[in-house]
Amino acid sequence: MEFIIFLSKLDKEILDLLIKANYIVEENKIECLLNKEIKGLHNFEKNKIIICTENAKRKTNYRNKKQHPNKNNFKTELAIRKALRHEATHAIQKCNNNKTVGDIKNLENKLHQSKRRALDFSTSNFSGTYAKEVEAYILEDKPKEVKRMIKKYCL
Repeated sequence: MEFIIFLSKLDKEILDLLIKANYIVEENKIECLLNKEIKGLHNFEKNKIIICTENAKRKTNYRNKKQHPNKNNFKTELAIRKALRHEATHAIQKCNNNKTVGDIKNLENKLHQSKRRALDFSTSNFSGTYAKEVEAYILEDKPKEVKRMIKKYCL
């Protein structure tokens, strides 16, 4: 799986914990081709997370370092890391009887404008509830929290 090269040590630990919690993690499946805007998705029924690496690379203008040695791909790294954490949050929610794990009141106001647009996209195109999506967008910036919650709720 190519997306692993973009992960930090902490994100690799999150991935390992998801697998330990009986999650299947795949990459660039048909769902990614059907919606080129998504960077990841969570299939509740199948305990599956799909990372859309090619979509993330395209959206962040990824450049192969061999062809463009001076090109910094930090945006691609960040997009893929956040996608994994976001979808891991949905896994945590599933482990918590399909409910949010925290009190998300007032957190919505802390979302950056770009995340609010993504939130609108997620809630209008996918089956996630508004509260669960808000929580996932907040936690995608908190890998230590995601790791702690996987251990607490899923293992």
